[in-house]
Amino acid sequence: MEYMKQFKMLSVIIPVYNERNTIAEIIRCARAVELPISKEIIVVDDGSTDGTTDILTALRDSTLEVIVHDKNQGKGAAVRSALVQARGDLILIQDADLEYDPDDWHRLLNPILKGKAQVVYGSRFGGERKNMLPSHWIGNRFLTMLTNILYSSTLSDMEVGYKLFDREILERFTIKANRFEFEPEVTAKILRLGYRIYQVPISYAGREVKEGKKITWKDGIKALTTLIHYRVVSIK
Repeated sequence: MEYMKQFKMLSVIIPVYNERNTIAEIIRCARAVELPISKEIIVVDDGSTDGTTDILTALRDSTLEVIVHDKNQGKGAAVRSALVQARGDLILIQDADLEYDPDDWHRLLNPILKGKAQVVYGSRFGGERKNMLPSHWIGNRFLTMLTNILYSSTLSDMEVGYKLFDREILERFTIKANRFEFEPEVTAKILRLGYRIYQVPISYAGREVKEGKKITWKDGIKALTTLIHYRVVSIK
């Protein structure tokens, strides 16, 4: 099935928490990407305490909107804050840690602009990559397998940070997640609504814990319970 629509703007949402070593570079890369549609960049400073806020203040201009949370609330809360301000009819989530390369935006956009999909996920298991930590690899494979079993899908990378949406789909449900359970929540609700998720290979440069990797086994447990929860309750 094809979904031919004319999209005008991509809203790039960058949640950031204590990323002073990478935030300037990810913004530089995001600004440099040339697209066939216009774009806006929205950074949500989610209660950073390491100097990230000062860097964002210096970088802020007409190409960069910055939203500041007084205290850390989590990735899901940051995305929700950005969605209130976003003007685009396409929404892309971009992590601030340089694990994902903005040069891959074209790969994500092409299926939507060609009318092949309304939701596109990157997959870290089909492209050039620096492998993720073994514990994260195992956890991700398990959660992806569980997603496919529960929701009759064929995803290869449910937990991927690169997710692109036709905004109309996100407006069909309420995002409730505050933290990293954002990933399984939106995936579960999109699949429950009957949409197929298109996947494209992306590059990936995984970080070590000592480099600032924040997701932990506790987030994996929360993802597990989130997947099960939204399989049996209302998704509104």
